[in-house]
Amino acid sequence: MDDVLDMGDPGRIAYTLDLTPAQLKVTHTALKSMLDDFGHEERDVLRVIREVLAKLPDEASIRAIDLGVELRRRGPGAA
Repeated sequence: MDDVLDMGDPGRIAYTLDLTPAQLKVTHTALKSMLDDFGHEERDVLRVIREVLAKLPDEASIRAIDLGVELRRRGPGAA
């Protein structure tokens, strides 16, 4: 990626990301883990994590993704 991100506007969309169901589930799980790990002194980080989680599908939809099935669909050695 040769594009340099201009971070001057905090409300600007900096990046668009296409995720497979398996990648979405892992991303959601990682963000939820981060949310649980940060303490009260990281309120700004917690706020941003919650903002990102709010953009993802609801909890029931994420739980419905069967990671094993999704990985088998991709086949061996899939990137």
